[in-house]
Amino acid sequence: MSAAPTPADHEFMRRALELAERGWGRVHPNPLVGAVVVKDAVVVGEGFHGEYGGPHAEVVALGAAGERARGATLYVPLEPCAHYGKTPPCTDAIVAAGVARVVYGAEDPHAEAGGGARRLSAAGVQVLGGVERDEARFLNRSFFHAVERGTPFVALKYALSLDARLAERPGHPSEVSGAAARAEAHRLRAGFDAILVGIGTALADDPLLTARGEVAPIRPPLRIVLDSDARLPLGSRLVHTAAEAPAWVVCAHDAPAERRRALEHGGVRVLPVPRAAGGGVALDRVLDRLWAAGVRSILCEGGGRLGGALLAAERVHRLYLFYAPRFFGEAGVPAFPAQLSPSAGRGWQLRRLVPFAEDALLVLERA
Repeated sequence: MSAAPTPADHEFMRRALELAERGWGRVHPNPLVGAVVVKDAVVVGEGFHGEYGGPHAEVVALGAAGERARGATLYVPLEPCAHYGKTPPCTDAIVAAGVARVVYGAEDPHAEAGGGARRLSAAGVQVLGGVERDEARFLNRSFFHAVERGTPFVALKYALSLDARLAERPGHPSEVSGAAARAEAHRLRAGFDAILVGIGTALADDPLLTARGEVAPIRPPLRIVLDSDARLPLGSRLVHTAAEAPAWVVCAHDAPAERRRALEHGGVRVLPVPRAAGGGVALDRVLDRLWAAGVRSILCEGGGRLGGALLAAERVHRLYLFYAPRFFGEAGVPAFPAQLSPSAGRGWQLRRLVPFAEDALLVLERA
């Protein structure tokens, strides 16, 4: 391994992280990766992984650099892969290009893909890892979570007034955020496997839950409703658009059979799970069922009841809180249920504070 990182190493790694974000919504289940090729302190090639099954970031950047890659340094947020998947190992391309030094952010957690650093070192390439590791893991938190924990990564998104209200009054949807914040919310959706709401939100808002805007996902996110008694109306927008974007209902095993059949006839996939003691569906079993169905990341946009239940169960790993400069008062719908214990608020770290016109986004993660 080579010496400690220089300020330039951090600078070029941050550029690689910026490039990686351009693959948002298009590379799942692969991680977001960008790459920068630098020679004599000048960028001679860069690229990013832009689509699942397409060339990896390292290959794109090396192709852009051409012969200038010989003797250069390659910056990449994730340890280069050393296995054959849909594409050949990136380590082979790096060695063939004559790269002298590789700087990466975080180690690849996949057993079959890992070992890239060792392979490069064995080929005579200088290797330095751990540069901007925390940012590299933040960028691909859902990827690392899925590989390391074997459970879905769950993010909870709320659009809030300053007094932490979701709407002006119950049963009446309110446009809380401004246009810029709403556009960012749609961009976020594109990067998750599934969007999750409870039946209360589905009945009150009749949402579409699609990712609309500038970032078009390679496939639409699953739209999932937790609906213990299969009450989702057949005339809802979710059912009407099930042929264009998949709609799932997670209900209790004992939900009315005729309701389940009607939803399935309408194109909705119905997933039964055990009922919890309180009458709803058991959240742990819901997440296990979704994981078994291939869901690796979930953006929950449910109301205070579902969000509060996930927080109380400590199954939320990231919070996206969009605050708008307004107050709804005591009549408003609270985002956080009063029954949440102090332990639900422990261990959270502020990772981002981003202004969006009149609104502000706070991104927090559980340590």
